[in-house]
Amino acid sequence: MQSSLIGKVEKAKRYAQETERVTFLDLAVNFRGENSTYQTAYKDGKWQCSCSFFASWGLCCHTMAMEKILGKMLPAEALTTPVEMR
Repeated sequence: MQSSLIGKVEKAKRYAQETERVTFLDLAVNFRGENSTYQTAYKDGKWQCSCSFFASWGLCCHTMAMEKILGKMLPAEALTTPVEMR
Protein backbone atom coordinates (compact mmCIF):
# COMPACT_ATOMS: atom_id res chain seq x y z
CA MET A 1 0.00 0.00 0.00
CA GLN A 2 1.30 3.44 -0.88
CA SER A 3 2.58 5.44 2.10
CA SER A 4 0.25 8.41 1.44
CA LEU A 5 -2.76 6.07 1.51
CA ILE A 6 -1.55 4.48 4.75
CA GLY A 7 -1.59 7.93 6.34
CA LYS A 8 -5.16 8.51 5.15
CA VAL A 9 -6.29 5.14 6.52
CA GLU A 10 -4.78 5.97 9.91
CA LYS A 11 -6.42 9.39 9.91
CA ALA A 12 -9.78 7.82 9.01
CA LYS A 13 -9.46 5.40 11.95
CA ARG A 14 -8.80 8.31 14.30
CA TYR A 15 -11.68 10.36 12.90
CA ALA A 16 -14.04 7.39 13.28
CA GLN A 17 -13.29 7.38 17.01
CA GLU A 18 -13.88 11.15 17.30
CA THR A 19 -17.58 11.22 16.49
CA GLU A 20 -17.91 14.80 17.77
CA ARG A 21 -16.32 15.86 14.47
CA VAL A 22 -19.50 14.84 12.61
CA THR A 23 -22.89 16.58 12.65
CA PHE A 24 -25.74 15.21 10.57
CA LEU A 25 -27.72 17.81 8.66
CA ASP A 26 -29.98 15.44 6.72
CA LEU A 27 -30.44 11.70 6.99
CA ALA A 28 -32.94 9.19 5.64
CA VAL A 29 -33.17 5.52 6.56
CA ASN A 30 -35.49 2.56 6.31
CA PHE A 31 -36.12 1.43 9.87
CA ARG A 32 -37.29 -2.17 10.26
CA GLY A 33 -39.65 -2.16 13.23
CA GLU A 34 -41.38 -5.18 14.76
CA ASN A 35 -44.48 -4.77 12.56
CA SER A 36 -43.28 -3.01 9.43
CA THR A 37 -40.52 -0.97 7.84
CA TYR A 38 -40.80 2.80 8.28
CA GLN A 39 -39.15 5.68 6.48
CA THR A 40 -37.41 7.68 9.20
CA ALA A 41 -35.59 10.91 8.40
CA TYR A 42 -33.98 14.01 9.83
CA LYS A 43 -34.41 16.84 7.36
CA ASP A 44 -34.49 20.63 7.60
CA GLY A 45 -33.95 20.46 11.35
CA LYS A 46 -36.87 18.11 12.05
CA TRP A 47 -37.48 14.39 12.49
CA GLN A 48 -39.96 12.57 10.28
CA CYS A 49 -41.28 9.03 10.44
CA SER A 50 -43.95 7.22 8.48
CA CYS A 51 -45.31 5.35 11.54
CA SER A 52 -48.72 6.28 12.92
CA PHE A 53 -47.40 7.13 16.41
CA PHE A 54 -45.12 9.83 15.01
CA ALA A 55 -48.06 11.46 13.23
CA SER A 56 -49.74 12.06 16.61
CA TRP A 57 -46.79 12.72 18.88
CA GLY A 58 -44.00 14.16 16.72
CA LEU A 59 -41.60 11.51 18.01
CA CYS A 60 -41.59 7.72 18.12
CA CYS A 61 -39.46 4.75 19.04
CA HIS A 62 -37.80 4.92 15.60
CA THR A 63 -36.69 8.56 15.92
CA MET A 64 -35.66 8.03 19.54
CA ALA A 65 -33.60 5.00 18.53
CA MET A 66 -31.90 7.06 15.81
CA GLU A 67 -31.06 9.74 18.38
CA LYS A 68 -29.49 7.07 20.58
CA ILE A 69 -27.55 5.53 17.67
CA LEU A 70 -26.24 8.86 16.34
CA GLY A 71 -25.66 10.47 19.75
CA LYS A 72 -23.28 13.43 19.62
CA MET A 73 -23.41 13.50 15.81
CA LEU A 74 -26.80 15.22 15.89
CA PRO A 75 -27.29 18.95 16.32
CA ALA A 76 -28.89 19.98 19.64
CA GLU A 77 -32.24 20.76 18.00
CA ALA A 78 -32.52 17.12 16.84
CA LEU A 79 -32.57 15.80 20.40
CA THR A 80 -36.27 15.32 21.18
CA THR A 81 -36.05 12.20 23.36
CA PRO A 82 -36.78 12.92 27.02
CA VAL A 83 -33.45 13.32 28.85
CA GLU A 84 -34.02 10.35 31.18
CA MET A 85 -34.27 8.04 28.16
CA ARG A 86 -31.05 9.11 26.39
